[in-house]
Amino acid sequence: RNAQSKVKSNIVTFNSAISACEKGGAWEKVLLLITAMAQNAVQSDVFTSSAAISSCEKSREWEQAVQRFSIATRSTIESGTITLNAAISASEKGGKWRKALQLRAEMEQN
Repeated sequence: RNAQSKVKSNIVTFNSAISACEKGGAWEKVLLLITAMAQNAVQSDVFTSSAAISSCEKSREWEQAVQRFSIATRSTIESGTITLNAAISASEKGGKWRKALQLRAEMEQN
């Protein structure tokens, strides 16, 4: 067996890879890693969601960022200020200021 197969995937390994992809502007790889997390029964957390939203925002993929935010708020993940700010920033960069206001209003209701 090779060394890679001996490493058990967990939230730390996934979040580390997600963080590296975010920094490298590889938003599509971030989304693939999140899918792999689900397939491996690894529960995402606030860091996972924030990094995914931030990655999409940096790549000007505001629709993907808003979608990730929506998923985070519907799941058991505690959506914090960082997650909300990343989604609002992505909407703003996409020229969707009304969506940014809507996201803020939705968070205040929850």
